[in-house]
Amino acid sequence: MKQLVQNLRTGHLELLEVPCPQPARGHLLVQTRASLISAGTERMLVEFGRASLVQKARQQPERVKQVLDKIAADGLLPTLEAVFSRLDAPLPLGYCNAGVVVEVGEGVSGIAVGDRVASNGPHAELVQVPRNLVAHIPASVEDEQAAFAVLGAIALQGIRLLEPALGESVAVFGLGLVGLLAVQLLQASGVKVLGIDPHPRRRELARQFGAEAADASADADPVSMARAFSGGQGVDGVLIAASAKRDQIISQSAQMARQRGRIVLVGAVEMQLKRADFYAKELSFQVSCSYGPGRYDPSYEQRGIDYPYPFVRWTEQRNIAAVLELLASRRLDVAALITERIPHAQAPRAYELLTADSTQLGIVLTYGDEAPSLDRVAVRAAAGAPTQASGQVIAGIIGAGGFTQRVLLPALRRTPAVLDSIASAGGVSATHAARKFGLRASTSDYRTILDDGRVNTVFITTRHDLHARLVVESLQAGKHVFVEKPLAIDLAGLACVRRELEARPGQQLLVGFNRRFAPSAVRIRQLLADRTGPACMVMTVNAGAVPADHWIRDPQVGGGRIVGEGCHWIDLLSFLVDARITSVYASSAREPGSLGRDADHVTLSLTFSDGSLGALHYLANGYRTYPKELLTVFCGGRVLELNNFRRLTGYGWRGFRRLSLWRQDKGHQAEIAQFVARVASGGPLLIPPDQLWNVTEIALQAQCGPPGSGGESAAADELDAAFSLAAQGPDV
Repeated sequence: MKQLVQNLRTGHLELLEVPCPQPARGHLLVQTRASLISAGTERMLVEFGRASLVQKARQQPERVKQVLDKIAADGLLPTLEAVFSRLDAPLPLGYCNAGVVVEVGEGVSGIAVGDRVASNGPHAELVQVPRNLVAHIPASVEDEQAAFAVLGAIALQGIRLLEPALGESVAVFGLGLVGLLAVQLLQASGVKVLGIDPHPRRRELARQFGAEAADASADADPVSMARAFSGGQGVDGVLIAASAKRDQIISQSAQMARQRGRIVLVGAVEMQLKRADFYAKELSFQVSCSYGPGRYDPSYEQRGIDYPYPFVRWTEQRNIAAVLELLASRRLDVAALITERIPHAQAPRAYELLTADSTQLGIVLTYGDEAPSLDRVAVRAAAGAPTQASGQVIAGIIGAGGFTQRVLLPALRRTPAVLDSIASAGGVSATHAARKFGLRASTSDYRTILDDGRVNTVFITTRHDLHARLVVESLQAGKHVFVEKPLAIDLAGLACVRRELEARPGQQLLVGFNRRFAPSAVRIRQLLADRTGPACMVMTVNAGAVPADHWIRDPQVGGGRIVGEGCHWIDLLSFLVDARITSVYASSAREPGSLGRDADHVTLSLTFSDGSLGALHYLANGYRTYPKELLTVFCGGRVLELNNFRRLTGYGWRGFRRLSLWRQDKGHQAEIAQFVARVASGGPLLIPPDQLWNVTEIALQAQCGPPGSGGESAAADELDAAFSLAAQGPDV
């Protein structure tokens, strides 16, 4: 099937042939009948993509600061690689969709195959959308009308925040699609409306919808017109639906508002608020967030957990449904807003028209009646499929995110491995990766890779909650497995992996603990090999803050920061002294009001079987330009200091003073190269299984154990119990 994407680096628009997405739990698969180009938002995205790098930097100065900070911490080349990789990723366009349900994911109720629905799906022949972002289309509403529902919900949410009362006067600043929809919604609620815009045609449309109109061009005075419109008192409220790179609109809105008036921002304008504009009138100002309550809440949007109806009357889904009901009752007219109808196959032409003609409003993309392919595999080249030779690694990759494309695939391409196929849930990122790195096929169904007899090695780089299950399934399919850390986010998952691996001694398993493969880490281990006493290690990680709603902090998805990322350094310390961790003591600095268990500022005290000690300080309250990783090792009257995997300095070591690298090397390339070689030649696991179990259970104990608990790790006993249970029960 075809989906419209944009390359943010070049601005190039393309209808990309991608695998049909597979509806996840709580999601639907919808065949698109019509989709609407959001003139304001999508014009802005296209213009940003076509801008030069310098122009992009000027538009986002806060991003430039982040890039400079990363250069200071990690070096120039790794930073540039990360920036260009991010810009190179394809961006799906569109979020106003209407179509017919063709598949229903597990856990979805109230919607069946064949139902017509409106959603925030992109411009694609088939879209996967969450249940809580879908609303039924009434029978009397046509598909192209229903495609306006999401933009209508944006306007409606702004009006709900403005709280206009019957008989009040409201000015709508900006008469694009959202503004003209807002004009109609305000008119329907008994409010006197003044539409303000520099375009004569848009002002005329506002008049057709029953509003008065004022000119906002450079030589006009909308403030005086608004005062006259309100009888000299000032308007009760202002809804800003404009898109502008100047703060004049905010100031004018404040000037035209009455004493204690209300201003709500729906559009995108500069927000250099002037105190004098707001102080004397005691004005209230609020920014509206998209379609309504639930937006950007993973629990609501992705997990389908609805807000209680009596307490959150208008969620984003209920707002979309309300707009559809207004369309059905003919109180909302969108036919006059449609300026072009263009077939989806010619979508790039629609954007040329959008950027060349500022008078364009509603450009509707139409889709033919022919059902698109439901094939979940897109083959890049029919010929040249690899055949497995003795000892040859034929690689399938599950997961096509930033790490895969920036680190894993470039590293694999430098090895003798054959890159065969790659899977991602939506298919777009997998298809982009397949084209960029020369893989034979992309798919939205990872089982395609597991069922492929040619593929003998699977690389898993998905979100953490899928790791254990995918490792088990891959081992059961007879594949060698590389899985990014962590191996598992709970003891039950770890036990299932352990059971499966022990039943298949001929298969390789490597967890992505890459830092033990770094040249500086290997050198430290060599220097410590001749020690006669214990080592004391202090590892400081300047981890940086992560938003509270980030998936890695979700215990059901990411496992928490220590399990999800801290395991890297737990493994590194274990590797350096070549000893088992026998106990862990975890303590955290609690932020006021924090839940505590997933604190960002954690210190782990580790005891090793040879008497060595390790202190891991995983901290998120440092400064961003400070090095991310600093390691100091004290042993036998000597000291080793490693700075950010670029410079290793020895104090008191005979024959060793310094190891300096021209760029940061965290061991990714060596890790992948050695794994490919081990799969080809056979032999023991690169990381012994006992070390994998030990590091993972210690991370779980540190993350999930009782705060302040110490002594011998209770996780070991829990793991044995979980292993015994898993040996009798179903797989993960």
